[in-house]
Amino acid sequence: MLQIENLKLGFVAGEKAFVAVDGISLAISKGETFALLGESGCGKSATAQGIMRLLPPAGRIFGGDIRLDGVSLLELAESEMRDVRGSRVAMIFQEPATSLNPVMTVGQQIGEVLARHLGLSGEAARRRMIELLQQVGIADPERRLDEYPFQFSGGMKQRVMIAIALAGEPDLLIADEPTTALDVTVQAQILDLLADLQRQRGMGILLITHDLGVVARMAHRVGVMYAGELVEVANREDFFIRPQHPYTQALFAALPDTSRRGRALMTIPGQVPPLGKMPQGCRFADRCAHVMPQCRATSPEWQSAGETHRYRCFWHGAAEESASSHPIGMADRGSAGGAFLQVDDLKVHFPIRRGFLQRVVGHVRAVDGVSLNIPPGRTLALVGESGCGKTSVGKALLQLVPPTAGSVRVGSAELVGMKGRQLRAVRRHIQMIFQDPFASLNPRLRVGEIIAEGMIALGEGEERKGASSAISALLKQVGLPDDAADRYPHEFSGGQRQRIAIARALAVQPELLVCDEPTSALDVSVQAQILNLLKRLQEDLGVAYLFITHNFAVVEYLANDIAVMYLGRIVERGSADEILRGARHPYTQALLSAVPVPRIESQGTTAVRLPGETPSPANPPMGCHFHPRCPKAMPICRERYPQTTTVSATHVVNCHLFG
Repeated sequence: MLQIENLKLGFVAGEKAFVAVDGISLAISKGETFALLGESGCGKSATAQGIMRLLPPAGRIFGGDIRLDGVSLLELAESEMRDVRGSRVAMIFQEPATSLNPVMTVGQQIGEVLARHLGLSGEAARRRMIELLQQVGIADPERRLDEYPFQFSGGMKQRVMIAIALAGEPDLLIADEPTTALDVTVQAQILDLLADLQRQRGMGILLITHDLGVVARMAHRVGVMYAGELVEVANREDFFIRPQHPYTQALFAALPDTSRRGRALMTIPGQVPPLGKMPQGCRFADRCAHVMPQCRATSPEWQSAGETHRYRCFWHGAAEESASSHPIGMADRGSAGGAFLQVDDLKVHFPIRRGFLQRVVGHVRAVDGVSLNIPPGRTLALVGESGCGKTSVGKALLQLVPPTAGSVRVGSAELVGMKGRQLRAVRRHIQMIFQDPFASLNPRLRVGEIIAEGMIALGEGEERKGASSAISALLKQVGLPDDAADRYPHEFSGGQRQRIAIARALAVQPELLVCDEPTSALDVSVQAQILNLLKRLQEDLGVAYLFITHNFAVVEYLANDIAVMYLGRIVERGSADEILRGARHPYTQALLSAVPVPRIESQGTTAVRLPGETPSPANPPMGCHFHPRCPKAMPICRERYPQTTTVSATHVVNCHLFG
């Protein structure tokens, strides 16, 4: 159906031309999913924009052809291309918050497609819109059609984007990272939806992703892209069982899971080369563990590893564990000792104000009675869906949001109610790494000033004098060069910015780090670097972590203990093994079953699908908060909240099934 032949596209700046996609060829049949994967900056999204002819003003197509059912899209006039976009080829963009029009209702935005491509208007169009929203799993579609994008959560906005893309009943759907930063439950629903629609309509899908679990679940064939070139193309089975290219093998070796728990993850040194400095021979040569002299001189030709499996490489060895996968000590520090951090019945309620006088008419119960403890040198993972209150817990520990009730003790100090200089002194022991390092680093300060800020605020005398040498030591500790201190945050990649955020948090030598989704938007290889760094810092410095995440692969690799949160409350808590291997609460079981696993043999298993959305924390259900979505709900679940039941010395669950 889609045939791309030797496509070459890029960008112009003045008289210079930068090639972003350099001669790629691929084909997608009717009813087939082709997954395109690789690190950020390797040309995946540029390829998708080229197919849609939606390149930015500086974008140019330098050569090659894109044919849809034999018709060249590059030869069509713009008016003809507008007929193709939406009806024949549709695209789900990576960031729904920026691709939806904020001043138009959701109904108006879907209606545009229906009017343009299907000639529908009035009541017929509204009926079709309601059907589309129901299809993508949005409850109460009649009401939601008249709402604006800001009234939807991230997962719901992504579903609206899918509804808009499907409204024109396209033959080919381009899905650019359709599930990045979504909860595993929402991700599972969206992937199921795409697979169902593909079966019903025979739709082709070009799936752009860097999540190997999503590839294992969705793809029929896989193409690996690196620095603007395809380096390996295979069917799904060959790709997962016999990856050939060193880059593909390195991506697999960088995945965190239980089998690598006691060892450092393999990382890929360096970065994707910038557009203006592409090397002459193999573009992966500078980062490859198997580089040979000929790799730097000539670009490798395609090799065959079977009927449907091709790769570009001079090396013919088997995959192996890198020498960098050395053991890391996994001492369970403090497991038998007392807790460094003790949280009891913590509540954070935000007032809802209405009317001219802004009277309080209710409360959002973001955190509603959370108790947990973290011993020195251990990692507690706090997991749950978006909006369940995980980040509010992290901020309340540092008193960045004032707790409504409860107790937070660090050592012998009670933080709730503490103010001023006394609170600042205690904050030295507990620091936070925020989710988005670009938003949390001051763009006007150099990196050295950002790191020194905390030391100067909390330190006196000698610490001020030794700040520059301490900054150099911290940068070295997080794997950044000394000259990074004189540069600004925008000059670094996402992974490097996250390292700067970690260095800033470590500057005051804390005993506990609150890590809020520190790897959620990072490539597999960069994620491996950050996880290795956190693991090494824990081993060297004895730092404890509260690790807030929805990535269960990271939890398996890093966590000693796990707490599962739903609608402001902890529903299950235990050691990592107890939760991952013997989860008792139906919510925990549903979360774990929805995780896409990057292995072929795990694809036949049936996942638990949760109906509906998480209820509003402003109006939680009576009884057990989870009962409206629980497949095992009983009458008592609707009447009262379950007591805590002890399963073992370290494993507790709040569920009437075990009461």
